[in-house]
Amino acid sequence: MAAARKDGAGKDETPLWARLERPAPAPRQTLSPHRIATAAVAVADAEGLDAITMRRLATELGVAPMAAYRYVSGKDELVELMVDHVYGELELPGDTSGWRETLREIAVKTRELMLRHLWLAQLPPSAMLALTPNRVAVSERSLRAVEGLDLDPDTAMAVVNTVNSYTHGVIGAEIAMRLLMAGQGWSSEQQVFTSLAPQLSYLLDTGRYPAFEQYIYQGRRKDDPGWQFETGLEYVLDGIAARLFAE
Repeated sequence: MAAARKDGAGKDETPLWARLERPAPAPRQTLSPHRIATAAVAVADAEGLDAITMRRLATELGVAPMAAYRYVSGKDELVELMVDHVYGELELPGDTSGWRETLREIAVKTRELMLRHLWLAQLPPSAMLALTPNRVAVSERSLRAVEGLDLDPDTAMAVVNTVNSYTHGVIGAEIAMRLLMAGQGWSSEQQVFTSLAPQLSYLLDTGRYPAFEQYIYQGRRKDDPGWQFETGLEYVLDGIAARLFAE
């Protein structure tokens, strides 16, 4: 077990995940990391990440305001705990899957995960970069998937990050659309396009954007984000495969 580290003020500087692996508090203690995370995730799913405060958490749990501080030092660590909790929902592919099937399945399941928990697209930088056990498990599985491709570690991570960047970029835009609709009380993307019609008409009427105009008038999948995501993902994987097996 990791030894506790103290800063100059006597604060325990041991990483969150090392602290949580210490022996549990006395049996009468009703809180647990799982219960804390479950309550916080429920609030964030319903009201967004800004609704999460330590006081609100205590109210939801029915405990004293300071009780959760036995596990997390504040909102930053609470959000890390929430992120790890929901990433535990992501069922990773088995070891028999090939590299392409594995990376594709993880990408598709990550999209499903983030659409269940829209606040994942709005994490602060500290939580966006946080290393948590369940998050690292996803990276571990992805890297294991490309082990047989004879890549050096840097190239292997570049391949994994290429798929991750595509995944999170496209999902981020999809979630932004959903949040815009919710904020405006709109029930369909057509209402979004209607609100943009004056700007769009002006830009297309200039004649400077013929390719974009063709998409606007001839595109048939504008309201199908699932198709857009999976089609783009296939092109990303095709590109990786072409590079890997070019020689």
